[in-house]
Amino acid sequence: MKIPIGVSVRHAHLKREHMEVLFGKNYRLERFRELYQPVQYATEYTIKLVGPKGELKNVRVLGPENDYSQIEISKTDAYYLGVNPPVRVSGDIAESESIKLVGPKGELKLEEGCIIATRHIHMHTIEAENYQIKPDDLLDIQVGTIKPTILRGVSVKIKDTYQLELHIDTDDANAALVKSGEYAKLVNVKEWEIIEIE
Repeated sequence: MKIPIGVSVRHAHLKREHMEVLFGKNYRLERFRELYQPVQYATEYTIKLVGPKGELKNVRVLGPENDYSQIEISKTDAYYLGVNPPVRVSGDIAESESIKLVGPKGELKLEEGCIIATRHIHMHTIEAENYQIKPDDLLDIQVGTIKPTILRGVSVKIKDTYQLELHIDTDDANAALVKSGEYAKLVNVKEWEIIEIE
């Protein structure tokens, strides 16, 4: 199975209440460009993330509006900001890291919602049936050719509106020297265990 790679840079999913604080009540979600996955798109809006140690500007807001606010960053971003977000599946924001958001019209502090997203694959239901893959399966995926890397335990999201795509963050992409539009492949890897050196 050849799987298109989508490198997910830092971004924000925001609910209406927070959008109104950051951009004003008369805002309209203007599309900046379409994303590979149907329905989702990058908007014209960007925000600034502020942490105890630093700040990151021009963080893209994705559309459409969400039921909850979630900020997805890499571990490198987290070091720079001085925060410690957990590695979570998208949507699992309970007791996650807090972060300050700054927009052109206002600012707010999310008490929770900042995460490092797990590596995952979007897959159409037909593809999942053909390869006998279920939503709770964890796959081993090889990315890269110059510095080939095997990603263990990659989760799968299955829906009849999804297009096949592997989502990794910039840290994973940089480590394996890959970029969006390249391909990964499903591999079979023998079980191994980490041996701690005393």
